[in-house]
This record gives sequence, C-alpha cells and structure tokens, in this order.
Amino acid sequence: MMDGSGAYNPRTVEEVFRDFKGRRAGMIKALTTDVQEFYRQCDPEKENLCLYGHPNEHWEVNLPAEEVPPELPEPVLGINFARDGMQEKDWLSLVAVHSDAWLLAVAFFFASRFGFDKADRKRLFNMINDLPTIFEVVTGTAKKQLKEKSSVSNNSSNKSKSNSKRGSEPRGKYSKTTAKDEEEDEGVEDEEDEEQGETLCGACGESYAADEFWICCDICENWFHGKCVKITPARAEHIKQYKCPSCSNKRARS
Repeated sequence: MMDGSGAYNPRTVEEVFRDFKGRRAGMIKALTTDVQEFYRQCDPEKENLCLYGHPNEHWEVNLPAEEVPPELPEPVLGINFARDGMQEKDWLSLVAVHSDAWLLAVAFFFASRFGFDKADRKRLFNMINDLPTIFEVVTGTAKKQLKEKSSVSNNSSNKSKSNSKRGSEPRGKYSKTTAKDEEEDEGVEDEEDEEQGETLCGACGESYAADEFWICCDICENWFHGKCVKITPARAEHIKQYKCPSCSNKRARS
C-alpha cells in the first residue's frame, strides 16, 4: 500500500524529515488545492477509507493496508463516513488533525526503528515543529498568526488592488499595485525584508524564499507559491483578478 515501506527506509534525521515534508505536502494538497477531488473520492457509501500522504508529495485515498501489523502506522480509518454529516470546513479540519497525528507517528516510527538517540529525536521534532501543522494551514490559523505579526505587510497589501504591477510585497511575489504605491512603499522596504521569511504559502504551508515566484489571491489575500497553484509569472501578468483554488471552489459550489 504505502510507498514508504519495503526498500524505502529513511535512516537519518534529514531523510526522515524529508519524508515527513513530502507526505505533509501531499496531504495539504488534498485538503486545499485538490479539495474538490478529495471530497469526491471520500464517498460515504464506500468502505473505510484513509488519506495517505506519500514522500513524493502525492496523496491517495484508499483502503487500509491488509497485512497485520502493517509496515508503517496507518492513518485514521473511515474519514469518508463523516463527510456528509458535518460542515465541510469542520470535516476537513478533523481530517487535518488526524493527518498531523499520523505524520508524527510515521516520523517517530522511523526514529525508533533506526535507533535515533535522544539528541536526534529532539532535533527531528524541532525541525518538524518549525513547520505549521496541516490543521493550521487548512483552518488558516497559521495565516492569522502571521497577520498579527505583520501589520506593515498587511497595510501595504490592502492598498494594492488596482493595476497589475510587480508589487510592494517581498521581491519575487506578484500582487497588484500602482506606481504611486511603489514609491510610498520604498520607505518601509527594510521592515518588509525582515518579515519576508515569515510569509507562508496558503497551499503547502512552506515559508517564503526570495528565489521563488509567489502570487496573492485577491479574495482571501493569502499568498501562494506559483508552482503550488500552477501559475507562472508570464501568466500572472494577464490575470486581472486572481482567485486561488479554494476561493474558486467556494464560488463554484455556492
């Protein structure tokens, strides 16, 4: 079932953390950018289903492993049964919480199996703990915490809603500002540079890097890696109002 079993065995702290990040990215995609397909696959009429994240950043909804005991800890069973009995956001949040628990279980399964000592276990946990949880990404908690810390970035983002230009947000990002806005924002550039590292992608939850292209949603004002939402810089230049997959899905359902 899982591609983390058999010959695949991360043996160092760095390898286990890379495995964790890959599985986490896949599950975040299922609960955010790919949420419509995830919702469809979680049919309550089917048997017990689980959400799996794979090290290659892919996700899968499938039946649990048949072997007992399984090669790896198994995700929570039956996520599909509650789909139609709860508000969608509450259901997704519940799946996110269980997904966080499963990721930790898999990471520390490897840590135990390959004899990580106290220092290595602590280092692994600290690396994991530096990332927002899936629950924080799905519910927007990570974004709320960021906004409380980044009032300067928020103020400049709120006024950048006119013509499409390279904006006053961290370099490499795409938002909508006027030339006047750009001149006004030069005075706070140093403050914004300090906050760049705190910005988190609304899809994968990873932090901002200066060499990556990002784009801001005009509806929810969240930032996204271009690669996570399949938007290139060239394509962004021709978008008058960008709506992220989550905001687009909400409008389609309503």
